[in-house]
Amino acid sequence: MTRFKLAALAAALLAFAAPASAKSLTVGANIGNVPWEFQDEKSETVGFEVDLVREAAKRMGYDDVTFENIPFNGLFSAVQSGRIDAAISSITITKKRLESVSFAQPYYDSDQSLSVLKDSGIAGLSGLKGKVVGVDTGSTGDIYATQHEKDLGLSEIRRFEGLAPAMLDLAAGRIDGYISDIPAVAYYIKDKPQYAVVERIPTGEQYSIMFAKDSPLVAEATKAITEMKNDGFLAQIHEKWFGSKPDASTSTTKVLEAPKL
Repeated sequence: MTRFKLAALAAALLAFAAPASAKSLTVGANIGNVPWEFQDEKSETVGFEVDLVREAAKRMGYDDVTFENIPFNGLFSAVQSGRIDAAISSITITKKRLESVSFAQPYYDSDQSLSVLKDSGIAGLSGLKGKVVGVDTGSTGDIYATQHEKDLGLSEIRRFEGLAPAMLDLAAGRIDGYISDIPAVAYYIKDKPQYAVVERIPTGEQYSIMFAKDSPLVAEATKAITEMKNDGFLAQIHEKWFGSKPDASTSTTKVLEAPKL
């Protein structure tokens, strides 16, 4: 065999043996946001949205999902700059946010809530006059508390990077109440009897995966979410993480369009 033929054969064998480069979706998330995305006892990233985005990525043609832990308020600039492909963390779709980012179709409905220590004597929002309230930085709870600070007579709004540190400060008496998304709080306190959700704040929110403005991934993710609603995958993981099947009237079940301004 000539030297030329040997070289050609070697090149062909190398090409055959070399695996195709894996296509990975980089997703930013505020890890520690139970039950949406957090680390279990094995330090593995798990949660409702983790299951959702992994399945969506697979249906979009990706081989893998890489999660990058980013504080909630930093997720917006991270998708805008292209540092990450997408972001999750029970992110509420708002008109203001749609000015600078895009979202796939929604998959979860939510409201805000006020959590306190059970023996605090605070029975609702009307009991917050002169009190210190905690919120997650840049969240819709932060927006709500800021907009109603004077109406509620708050003495201070204290901002946190996630639910767990806020709830620890609530337990220690460093804040008097915590305004945040009700599903996460309800999940967190289910085995912690010292806490109580004393008021549901109807804000009519919906969560979705966030992308850079006008990203082509929006249509791909929306299609994948439609498939997951239709074949029952979302209902399955809802039951896994929340202990019940989703109501037929919610965005976890109903097929919707990607939101636009």
